[in-house]
Amino acid sequence: MSSTHGHGHGGSSGAGYCATTKSFVSLRPPLPAAEVPLTFPALVLSLLPSPLPTQPALLDAATGEAISYPAFLSQVRALVGALRSRLVPLGRGDVAFVLAPARLDVPVLHLALLAVGVVVSPANPALTAGEVSRLVSLSGASVAFAVSSTAAKLPAGLPTVLLDSTHFRSLLHLHNGRDEKEPAPLELDSTGVVCQSATATIHYSSGTTGPVKAVAVPHRSLIAQALGFHALHLHVKSRKVKERTLMGAPMFHAMGFFFALNGLARGLTTVVMTDTGTGTGLRGMLGAAERWEVTEIMASPPVVLGITKHPRRLTSLLRVICGGAPLPGSVAEQFRRRFPHVDLCVGYGSTETGGISLMSNQEECSRVGSTGRIYHNVEVRIVDIVTGEPLSVGQKGELCVRGPSIMTGYVGDNEANAAAFDSEGWLRTGDFCYIDEDGFVFIVDRLKEFIKYKAYQVAPAELELILQSLPEIADAAVMPYPHEEAGEIPMALVVRRPGSKVTEAQVMEHVAKQVAPYKKVRKVVFVDSIPKSPAGKILRRQLPNLVPSCHVSRL
Repeated sequence: MSSTHGHGHGGSSGAGYCATTKSFVSLRPPLPAAEVPLTFPALVLSLLPSPLPTQPALLDAATGEAISYPAFLSQVRALVGALRSRLVPLGRGDVAFVLAPARLDVPVLHLALLAVGVVVSPANPALTAGEVSRLVSLSGASVAFAVSSTAAKLPAGLPTVLLDSTHFRSLLHLHNGRDEKEPAPLELDSTGVVCQSATATIHYSSGTTGPVKAVAVPHRSLIAQALGFHALHLHVKSRKVKERTLMGAPMFHAMGFFFALNGLARGLTTVVMTDTGTGTGLRGMLGAAERWEVTEIMASPPVVLGITKHPRRLTSLLRVICGGAPLPGSVAEQFRRRFPHVDLCVGYGSTETGGISLMSNQEECSRVGSTGRIYHNVEVRIVDIVTGEPLSVGQKGELCVRGPSIMTGYVGDNEANAAAFDSEGWLRTGDFCYIDEDGFVFIVDRLKEFIKYKAYQVAPAELELILQSLPEIADAAVMPYPHEEAGEIPMALVVRRPGSKVTEAQVMEHVAKQVAPYKKVRKVVFVDSIPKSPAGKILRRQLPNLVPSCHVSRL
């Protein structure tokens, strides 16, 4: 895997823009050239410090149960042995569907499956049986790993291993005759068929604007992201602080899946929010952060807002990594006032692209509204949404990505793949963005969500930020409303704050003062709540349900 992007690449500017290639490259220092192991698990093990960390690898936030690094590696090695000896009916290239809540043995399972070339396909255990059946079919899974409470949702006839069974526990503790204090490293499959281009995971796109797709992510993508993240956080080793990260993202989510395993590569303790305790939701999460003195939290925008408003002091906290959905600037400002010594590292990426940009230090974290600078190994192009021509610094267009971290493609969907990639291998993100003169990425909105007002494109997210700046408004979403003359007009769905009597006219006037005439909100509907995903993304397909007379077919 090449690691060539860095300072001075092709005569790039201070923004990372190269006039020759008409693309942006990372301003991060180049990653050190090294022989990269074939698989992601091999990289995780190679990055682990020696001797192994004395702090736990994994910690159950609810019960305090911990797995040491030697025990974790021993369990992985035992499970790898069971898989290779066919005690579990799986082989290289098979797809394993994982339907389980967050548990300490889930990272063990994921790493072992990846080590022998099995494709891991984790899914939300809250899905219905019908939704699960569709995903199993999409992924082509031949076996499932579940728990007693989720197994009934799986299709009949699909071979299933229960993680809470004595059979599975026995697989984690097969006698291997080695010293448990310092297990030998895992070995790659001797035939060498598992390579970086092989599919490592199949994740599922969120489906907030359309049907769910199965995203094939190769080992190369996970390796590129881990190397980049490892380079960004090398300074942590000199702090003499025992790092503990609280996994706020679920392990079936692409972000949670990666960070759970990447935390092990960094030698820190990953505090897992399991379902074994009574403390759930934001209150339980912040209680765990305080109890276990975590130094880092993975958080969605709603969680960042919750941390800001909650009375807990979180004195050990050094860093919050925020992703999954846009973070309103007002929330970022509130957080920084409340926790001036905590780095709020906003990042941007997707299931399809992996990480694209991330803030890495206090100076970068001051760029409110940005999602940080371009990640290591990522090449970006901003293109005009009408002509397709590449654009330069400060110009707004669709963000396209190229590099080792992007997906192989959507499983079994040639039509979607043809629409996603251009002839030069650029992946269209569908995000309307710009990059400023210092190389910081700013997301304006999703192209699919643009409102077509006459000949103009109106970005709902831009109007939503303006609406949320009005003190009387608790939350807001903007959607298209059919209009005979204009085609579509921007309509605001507004949640008033308790006691507020703000009117439609006042809301429209507030927006009109701050935007061009074609962007004005021309209709307001007051609602009780805005439907959102757990990550904080507005579920735009559900917005028309809040307005019975509204029929917008493209949503």
